[in-house]
Amino acid sequence: MTPQELEQKFWSHLESDRTVFLATEGAKPRPMHAAFEGKAAPIWFFTSYDTELGEVLKQGPREATMTFAAKGHDFWASASGQLTLDNDKAVIDRLWSPFVAAWYDGKTDPKLALARYDIREAHLWEDGSSLVAGIQSLLGRDPKESAEDKTGHIRMAG
Repeated sequence: MTPQELEQKFWSHLESDRTVFLATEGAKPRPMHAAFEGKAAPIWFFTSYDTELGEVLKQGPREATMTFAAKGHDFWASASGQLTLDNDKAVIDRLWSPFVAAWYDGKTDPKLALARYDIREAHLWEDGSSLVAGIQSLLGRDPKESAEDKTGHIRMAG
């Protein structure tokens, strides 16, 4: 599988289930809802200034790791990049939804913080199916060979 194909799978799976785990120095890892436009970076996270994440980001940009598993547990990703506060009003307007609105007192809520995540790189894994691997072993084939094109390390343009 080419890096471009892996990246497309990354965006497709993320679009299907936008719940990720986000970690950064100074703030414990937490589940977050990933918002993005099209199948391209950046990824946006709505948070609050009064959370541990909001407090840390007020001090400046942070290196962050985002991980997720696809709904079918057949695709996994671990991405690294920079997380920065960026309360761009136009982006807030475009990404605002009933899901986001449930957490805030409107788009002008003083606690509302929008974080921009610029992914630099990602490690991606697609399930090679243990059943298929077992059958390959029984037939004398090395299951690792077919798994090689189902993993990859890609650079992301953000």
